[in-house]
Amino acid sequence: MVRGKIEMKKIENATSRQVTFSKRRNGLLKKAYELSVLCDAQVSLIIFSQRGRLYEYSSSDMKKTIERYRKYTKDHETSNHDSEIYLQQLKQEASHMITKIDLLEFQKRKLLGQGIASCSLEDLQEIDSQLQKSLGKVRARKAQLFKEQVENLKAKEKQLLEENVKLHQKNVIDTWRGLNEQQEKYRVIDLNLDVQTDLFIGLPDRNC
Repeated sequence: MVRGKIEMKKIENATSRQVTFSKRRNGLLKKAYELSVLCDAQVSLIIFSQRGRLYEYSSSDMKKTIERYRKYTKDHETSNHDSEIYLQQLKQEASHMITKIDLLEFQKRKLLGQGIASCSLEDLQEIDSQLQKSLGKVRARKAQLFKEQVENLKAKEKQLLEENVKLHQKNVIDTWRGLNEQQEKYRVIDLNLDVQTDLFIGLPDRNC
């Protein structure tokens, strides 16, 4: 026999309601036990009947399970509260940054000469003062860079002069060595020409 679909609403008949409660309660307790055994889960179940009678099941100590639940919900609420505070701080910082960026953009436009028609005399004097300060810093930086370039060029010039002197000295030494070698060659040739021998070309002497 096919069971009909039960309408989810309160059972008006007290006897039928009590019978349904007993059946569903036992089935729920059985499912809780099976879940704890099959899945090695920590399961606790608390049921109060309409008359206030307590039915409970726990795979471990009920008090410890309740304390664990309270601690978890407390930590979770604290974590959510901290997250909300952190988000509010981020929103405030973002709002401040947007305000600063807008102010900097406005000042930048003023320094570029844009939107100064509505500026007062004091505002224009302040802008002029800022431009003078910026111009002074630019010129000082430019002079510093120019000075550094001149020093670098002087250092390179000094290095090139030293290398030129070394090359000149090397050329002089090589030339001197070449001259000495040539002189030694000529001296050897002269010595060879000055050697005397007893060789006589002609008729032999009769006395001999």
